[in-house]
Amino acid sequence: MNDMQRDMYSTVFSLLVIGLAGFIMQRFFLPLIWAGILCIATWPLYRRLLARLRGRTVIAALLLTTAMACVFLIPTLLGLRQAIEEAPAIANFIANSNNNGLAAPALLDRIPLAGTYIHRWWLETLAQPHGLTHLFSEGSAGKLVSASAVLKSLGSQLFHRLVDFVFAFLCLFFFYKDGQALNLQIIHIGGRQFGMHRWDHYHQKIPTAIRATVNGLVLVGLGEGLLIGVGYAFAGLPSPALWGAVTGVLAIVPFGAPLAYLCAAALLAADGNTAAAISIAVWGSAVLFVADHLIRPAVIGNATRLPFLAVLFGILGGVETLGLVGLFIGPVLMVLLVTLWREAESLPTVSAGADGV
Repeated sequence: MNDMQRDMYSTVFSLLVIGLAGFIMQRFFLPLIWAGILCIATWPLYRRLLARLRGRTVIAALLLTTAMACVFLIPTLLGLRQAIEEAPAIANFIANSNNNGLAAPALLDRIPLAGTYIHRWWLETLAQPHGLTHLFSEGSAGKLVSASAVLKSLGSQLFHRLVDFVFAFLCLFFFYKDGQALNLQIIHIGGRQFGMHRWDHYHQKIPTAIRATVNGLVLVGLGEGLLIGVGYAFAGLPSPALWGAVTGVLAIVPFGAPLAYLCAAALLAADGNTAAAISIAVWGSAVLFVADHLIRPAVIGNATRLPFLAVLFGILGGVETLGLVGLFIGPVLMVLLVTLWREAESLPTVSAGADGV
């Protein structure tokens, strides 16, 4: 067996092992990705905590993992408690609306321009028996014929999300604990495969892109919730702080904030406060436009040195293609693409006459 055959068999064996391992682990890819994103985004905080604990990696990893879990878990539990209290009534409402039809609100006719069309669409779909079934015939809504079926579906989804949550933070603990060794291994493997100089050029940009994206999405989203929450208070919406918090959480996802402030506007309109509802819709749309199209791409782009369009396409394209995790993967891929472009631009130009042609 010559060296070429040996290399070929070695490559096939390596790809086979990687493929089989990926096939076995595919259920846990999403928790692994989320754990990696959280680890990279909070790594500077872990390094400071590790220095204060004098290098005790296990304790530092455990404390920071617990703190990160509480950041996500406490608001989730508070919301879940409220949802459990309201779940039977909501499930019964959905089931009854699906079985008997949902009457069209009278205010639809008063919406300028599109009100007549929306009212007619509502009468032809949602107001009909099993209208929700036909509207969501591709999904699970077609099976929701009773309140118990609704609760069973919600419980199944909640259980799967809980499993992902547990595995994500279990992975996060080990990423913190063994992160330094893992980083050195990645540098060594990448440098051997692509050359140390080129790999240094790339691997330093990926953590920067992830941290910038996390900061841009989370901080800007919370800022949107704060500003729109002020509008809720001025408009006289009940529990403006709670509505503002929900808006801030949804604003982390592009186009998630309109779901909150438009629902708030609909609630005000249903109570007869048409002027307040319109003001909330206008104010929320203005804040959303400035934040999502100017501030958020600028925050991410300044840290990653990405053009505005690259940031925008990375965020929106990532969400459309990969879902929520695409919010962070999309900008990272744009960073790698722009780095490739700039690397190609910096290559020396070979003149046509250099080889005698």
